[in-house]
Amino acid sequence: GWPKPAVRRYRARCCDLGPSFPYQWLKLRLHLLSAYVCESAGPSSRRQSALFSVEILHTCGVSQNSPLRISFIESASRTHTLPEATVEVAFVGRSNVGKSSLINAIANQKQLARVSNTPGRTQLINLFSLDEGDGKGTLVDLPGYGYAKAAKSVRNDWPAMIEGYLLERDYLVMVFILVDGEIGPTKLDQQMLDWLRYNDVPHTVVATKHDKVRSSKRATRKKDLAAGCQLHKGDIVWVSSTKGVGVDVLRSLVRSHLLS
Repeated sequence: GWPKPAVRRYRARCCDLGPSFPYQWLKLRLHLLSAYVCESAGPSSRRQSALFSVEILHTCGVSQNSPLRISFIESASRTHTLPEATVEVAFVGRSNVGKSSLINAIANQKQLARVSNTPGRTQLINLFSLDEGDGKGTLVDLPGYGYAKAAKSVRNDWPAMIEGYLLERDYLVMVFILVDGEIGPTKLDQQMLDWLRYNDVPHTVVATKHDKVRSSKRATRKKDLAAGCQLHKGDIVWVSSTKGVGVDVLRSLVRSHLLS
């Protein structure tokens, strides 16, 4: 059978295309086959096949851009204490990247995820349910990494908490890694991307703070950010929680994984 990472990526890419889209189905299956060939050949020939391309979403015809109906379930410090789920997506990123604000934006709620002017306030694994479809899809807000002023005991606990979740959570089909669009990717972001690729964790890069980049510099900034992430520009989802740029695209991406 196919290796587990290839199956996880296939599940993550399977949008409901319907019978009228045979070509798109063929593209997805060929993509899976190429991932299987790379994995079978060994680590030296692996490419960045864990990445979910934004272009795939557009070919699937996904247009569900209304606010996500999500509600808070609980917080935990370890994966084994989380409740069971059917399918799950996670948000991870550097402290002060705007993760909580973005989760509030895709749900169109101001206080769903706690927003603070102090970076590093998200120090637990926070679980939210998507109250759509069968109601079994879940969204996870992981602790922000890289905040030096957090207590040493908390900083020491973050790697085990985050990596443990990403490797042990069987329901996880996609990780949205948030990168500061104004200054990213930082070295920590690049290290996280390398780690996700090495461990074959499906992921999508989301560049936040689109509104903070001057319009005259956006083309160059998008090119530089993509290069820093070792990706093409079309593989990056650019968003602004303040202005609403790209929020509908991100909503559609989340639904494509949790409701497919």
